[in-house]
Amino acid sequence: MTALQFSVTETPTAEDLAVIGGRLTAFNEADVGPAERRLLAVVVRDDDGSIVAGVSGYTAWGWLYVQWLWVAEEQRGAGLAGRMLAAAETDAKARGCHGAYIDTFSPVALKTYRRAGYLPFGALEDFPPGRTRTFLQKRL
Repeated sequence: MTALQFSVTETPTAEDLAVIGGRLTAFNEADVGPAERRLLAVVVRDDDGSIVAGVSGYTAWGWLYVQWLWVAEEQRGAGLAGRMLAAAETDAKARGCHGAYIDTFSPVALKTYRRAGYLPFGALEDFPPGRTRTFLQKRL
């Protein structure tokens, strides 16, 4: 048997990450079929062209994953998050998605996502310390 060497780093090379990601993708495709992963973003700009809000995520295996959702402080409270989620969901449905998921540790965002129809399905206590990270899903 060949001796194995472990290395732990906070600065992996792009090549190392590409090998790991590529091999996991190949394994998953052989196991469950292609993910057909596609990026998805909703960008909101003001009259000056500055970004004041946005959603970033991707679709894969029939699901929309909302990775980031941000609204500038001066734009909060006007329903912008819900409108961006609706736009992302509409695009995801056009791509054939049947569900969406998101996670947050912000109590304010949690209320927003619940208002948009997302339901909790799991939680991690003290992630970060003193908060609960909640995972939510929605059928599209």
